[in-house]
Amino acid sequence: MTYYGKIKNYDSSIGKGRISPEKGGDELTFRKSDLKDEASVPQQDQRYGYDVKDADNGKRYAINLAAQLDAASVQQEQARNQVG
Repeated sequence: MTYYGKIKNYDSSIGKGRISPEKGGDELTFRKSDLKDEASVPQQDQRYGYDVKDADNGKRYAINLAAQLDAASVQQEQARNQVG
């Protein structure tokens, strides 16, 4: 199941961050390797979709993070991609 949330923080020097679920609950930790596009750098308050992994120690982690574009960003992207 895909969940959605906003990036709370991300430290590119250590490759770790936290995401706040949109529907409430505890923030989840993620690593750079959990990003679908590892070349991108998550920005604070950017919306991401993610899955949740339960670790053996009882903690939950965000995995398979993918940036979610808002409607205005989608329209701008489509306008840039139009030919002619």
